[in-house]
Amino acid sequence: MPTGLDRRAFVTRVGGVAALTAAGVGSASFLRGSTPASAAPGSAPAGAPASARAAAAAGGDPLGMLQKMISFDTQNFGKGGRTRAHAEWLKGVWDAAGVPAEIIPTPQPDNVHLIARIKGTSSTAKPLLLLGHSDVVPVEQENWSVDPFAGTVKQGEVYGRGALDMKGANAASISALLRHVGEGATFDRDIIVLTDCDEEAGEYGSGWLAKNHWDKLDAGMVLTEGGWFIAQSDKTTPMLISVTRQDKVYFNLDLYADGTATHSSKPIPDSAIVSLSRAVAEIGDYLAPVHLTPVTREYFAALAEATDDRRFARAIRLMLKAPSQASRERAAALVVKLSDYPYLHSALLRTTSAYVIEDAGYKENVIPSEAHVRVNCRGIPGGQKPRDFIADLRRRLRGRDIEVKVAAPEGVSEVDYLDTLDKTWAGKPADLDTPLYKAIQQSSVQTYPGARFTPALFEAGTSLGPWREKGIPGYGVYPYVISNEQLIGMHGNDERIFVEALEKGTEFMYRVFSRFRS
Repeated sequence: MPTGLDRRAFVTRVGGVAALTAAGVGSASFLRGSTPASAAPGSAPAGAPASARAAAAAGGDPLGMLQKMISFDTQNFGKGGRTRAHAEWLKGVWDAAGVPAEIIPTPQPDNVHLIARIKGTSSTAKPLLLLGHSDVVPVEQENWSVDPFAGTVKQGEVYGRGALDMKGANAASISALLRHVGEGATFDRDIIVLTDCDEEAGEYGSGWLAKNHWDKLDAGMVLTEGGWFIAQSDKTTPMLISVTRQDKVYFNLDLYADGTATHSSKPIPDSAIVSLSRAVAEIGDYLAPVHLTPVTREYFAALAEATDDRRFARAIRLMLKAPSQASRERAAALVVKLSDYPYLHSALLRTTSAYVIEDAGYKENVIPSEAHVRVNCRGIPGGQKPRDFIADLRRRLRGRDIEVKVAAPEGVSEVDYLDTLDKTWAGKPADLDTPLYKAIQQSSVQTYPGARFTPALFEAGTSLGPWREKGIPGYGVYPYVISNEQLIGMHGNDERIFVEALEKGTEFMYRVFSRFRS
């Protein structure tokens, strides 16, 4: 469990406890919060109902809120999640706190978005938008040690699908905002909280919402998931607090092999499954070249300053100063070997390829004529272009009779899709000279005074596309210190985060929003 994460109780009113319990947040036994010493309660807006303010204050319990969020099965199996029940409950929480909230239906009846809006004092400052998805990836329930939808707390960690990605982040941020509302705070601009669906997959995510309801989403800055808060080698002491300003470039490839279909009693050499398996084995351990960009250089330089492991710091500096690609590759291999977060840091150095779906065959006594594997790839903006990675992969498989297809959207040619990927690859990172970035930076210094702070690249993807296309700066944080084991649990089994890290992260988010109080 992380050490040094203080917890301060704050006073809740009986009416607020009752209202939030009725809304399903939880019981008084865990209606607790963590108020920073620097936070001064504001006065309530004129005419604001005391019961609503009390309800908002009572809603500032991140653990209870996260457990309730986890209890909703919002699994997304590839064609959208089932988010309506979650949205209706959360709307009740906002309603109890006196914050207007609207459910936005999609053509899929059980899959909706929720938009809450806290009105600010300025009619000119563009809103701050908080973006957090409510859908989660499916679970392999038989491989979990606990019920993935129970929000079980065990040895200081709260378990559940979405605990890390990203219901935990939603709980921390919404709890922090509810505390401000409960204090009667006013903000210098509107704050929009979008709890979106179809982030993990589906047709009706933020892109669909932006096309149909942009007037509800237009903002000056956006904050979503992304930057990791990582620890020293003891797995508890906060080491590096990062905020992401750019996502990796997402694309998929399909590998196909053909062979002769025949009776399984008489195998012949040109089996499609065998051919594809050999190709996957050949390239399965392949590492794309290391590419350092200004964004990733800044991250690794901060990491070298932050770590208490001198060998690790030296390896990073060797990599950053390497005079040749060969020496950079050797140093990067050492960086990954010495890192307590090796998979994260490897992903920040190069294009990655992961073998995620394989299909072949349909009957046990038939050798099939075709085998297929889907490869999910993530490229570094400004690093290796996706088209260059694809060309390299094709060269490596030359002579194996394997077809490599780019999984372009339906009706889009490979040529046109590669041009689109080039544009994404060339996209600029979010500006660092914005009130939101500065608020995140200042909150980091105040909440984690012993840790370094840095902007970073997100190794995965987010829902930020519609805003980035319009030049609106977007940033990302997962506001809790995590271990490497917890990071591996993201989209995996026994997904979990530290309870105290969640509470400390709520304090972090409280301070971020404090910068916008008027």
